[in-house]
Amino acid sequence: MNFVADESVDRDIVIAIRSSGHMVTYVAEMEPGITDEVVLNLANKLQAVLITSDKDFGEIVFRQGRVAAGVVLVRLMALSQETKARLVAGELNKHLDELRGAFSVITRNRLRIRKMR
Repeated sequence: MNFVADESVDRDIVIAIRSSGHMVTYVAEMEPGITDEVVLNLANKLQAVLITSDKDFGEIVFRQGRVAAGVVLVRLMALSQETKARLVAGELNKHLDELRGAFSVITRNRLRIRKMR
């Protein structure tokens, strides 16, 4: 699957997802500092699921009604980089078929998936 990782996502998470065989376009490697709108446009252009730690994307998708191929919001605090990377890559691999067209939130104890209209 194709993913776009916002620059708010830890590099270790990007490496773990790539190690699972997925294509990841990482904003921090291309053009740090671009706006959320540009990041979402990039994900849509690439037909990729967006991975972010930025809660603003919930506002953009739900309140502003912007279309997205899918968004995964990473909400993992007080965990090591290695643990975060392992959890995110594991959840993405387990739920690949459900991520497209959904707004998903990964927390320490679960993954919530909400289909977008």
